[in-house]
Amino acid sequence: MKIYALVGKSGTGKSFQAVNLCRAKKIDSIIDDGLFIYGNNVMAGVSAKRQPSMIKAIKTALFTDDEHMKEVCEKIREINPESILIIGTSVKMIWQIIERLDLPPVDDFIYIEDITTEKDRQEAYRQRHDLGKHVIPAPAFELRKEFSGYFIDPIKMIRTWGRNAGKTVNEKSVVRPTYSYRGEYTISDKVFEDIVINVAGRNDRVNSVTKVVNVQYREGLRLSLTMFVAEGNAVVDTAAEFQRQVCEKIEYMTSFNVLSLDIDVKGVR
Repeated sequence: MKIYALVGKSGTGKSFQAVNLCRAKKIDSIIDDGLFIYGNNVMAGVSAKRQPSMIKAIKTALFTDDEHMKEVCEKIREINPESILIIGTSVKMIWQIIERLDLPPVDDFIYIEDITTEKDRQEAYRQRHDLGKHVIPAPAFELRKEFSGYFIDPIKMIRTWGRNAGKTVNEKSVVRPTYSYRGEYTISDKVFEDIVINVAGRNDRVNSVTKVVNVQYREGLRLSLTMFVAEGNAVVDTAAEFQRQVCEKIEYMTSFNVLSLDIDVKGVR
């Protein structure tokens, strides 16, 4: 197993550049902020960016919790990747992660200044410190459960090397960590009801929605609603289409991961 390390100060664009670096050096896995990412999949770990405070985020990134550490160690042993890129803010942090995860010594240290320009790092700093945006080198669909209800946006990159050149899409995700918000925020139940009613009003096959109930969990949202189908339309097809439209709109507008949406069709009008 070959170990690479990407070192740079916080907010200099390390996670953003990680996918580029892995593509260039054909590295098949990444350890970043408490996550073990293999290919395009989050295989194990907890994201430091989901912790409620900066202190807890640092502890998560260093795998100080034994259960967290064991989970990642076991998954690394199970997959046995050919290479791993470890991302850290200092050489000391890299060695601490290696010690906690019982990994081989670093074969190649790479510094963010060697692969980016000053302009790149300034823009990364602005995105981090002015806008509170952080990049995770994994697809949005892999992170929706953990970051449900928080800003998440995909950045897609086409893979340009190897046997599947031009076919594989590597994706990064932009999130806004819990600790970067200036205070708490909540989304009222009425917001979800308004979204459902708005979607219904734009669908000619839906006559009306009479009730919307939602329950929020850490990993996402469960909804149920009752509706009437407009006369002359297939009930099952209309309900399925409406279900898809509502889920897509809620996830887009609120960033909540919709775990389920149960629909009770009361009749045809």
